[in-house]
Amino acid sequence: MDSLILNVLIPALLTFTIGIFITPLVTHFLFKYKVWKKQGGKVAMGGHEATEFNRLKGGEETKTPRMGGIVVWGSVLITLIFTSLLAHFFPNTLLSNLNFLSRSQTLIPATALLAGALIGFLNDFYDVAHEGRGISLRLRLSLITILSGSLGWWFYDKLDVTGVNIPFDGTLELGILIIPFFILLTLMLYASGVIDGIDGLSGGVFASVFAAYTGIAVIQSQFNLAVFCATVVGGILAFLWFNVPPARFWMTETGTMALTLSLATVVFMTDSLGDGNGISLLVVVGLPLIATVVSNVLQVSYRKLTGKKLFRIAPLHHHFEAIGWPSYKVTMRYWIISIFCAVIGVIIASIA
Repeated sequence: MDSLILNVLIPALLTFTIGIFITPLVTHFLFKYKVWKKQGGKVAMGGHEATEFNRLKGGEETKTPRMGGIVVWGSVLITLIFTSLLAHFFPNTLLSNLNFLSRSQTLIPATALLAGALIGFLNDFYDVAHEGRGISLRLRLSLITILSGSLGWWFYDKLDVTGVNIPFDGTLELGILIIPFFILLTLMLYASGVIDGIDGLSGGVFASVFAAYTGIAVIQSQFNLAVFCATVVGGILAFLWFNVPPARFWMTETGTMALTLSLATVVFMTDSLGDGNGISLLVVVGLPLIATVVSNVLQVSYRKLTGKKLFRIAPLHHHFEAIGWPSYKVTMRYWIISIFCAVIGVIIASIA
């Protein structure tokens, strides 16, 4: 057990250290090339000015660099490559035990992390270079649908995943419908990426979620997957070190897309593949992310039905700011809720 804990924690600590060391390079790049919006503010879905958002956040968009998510996925991928090289050059040693790259457990989430990072990077680049006009939402959703559809097919055809485990109640068989189910899950998690709206908020929430799935993977004896999740936590904590108020940079799409796409694969891999309940547990572990998506859906639906807004501003965390909560209070309370949900999720995983 002691060696298992070390094999999980050492790569996580290594990722955190790498993230801290590469941040000055990333920051230099972001400030040198002025990687921020040249004009702040955004337009609401209805085409009108998002007055509440622009009042709260419009000015910050022209001051804070984007693409801070590079620190997260960059440090994770460097750690993955470095530990693999250690195992190659020093086989049959303690160093080889740090290698967590495996086809069965980490190749899929690592691929999703990299693919999401690249798509998000392109969006952020165009967002900055073309005055806030990044890759269109329709194209982004199409790319995510194609990518998640391919991954869903892999789960179905290559890994024989055909159902969703229900805690204490067996398995819900979906057959080939598991592919569109995976697509919908991925799109939902991607939509939750808008939680990256307050300094420190997304980092704390995503760190708690991936920490929970680290524990869940350990319970299911998916140790390489557990190490992968732990390294993601390490990368997020390095990012968070520089993202607490006042933020040196924001995560933006290259970070949130990488994390949400990778999380979708982790959730699936801790379900029937791990003889666990990873998908169902997302309702608990990812409650702040789900609340973010639901608040947006409710806001749009309510406005179409009544012509009025249900919240002062959506998503929910901005609503709390709009009614007078200081941003740091919103962030701290989200962190507390996220940690609580993560602990509850791991407890359920251990007894279900």
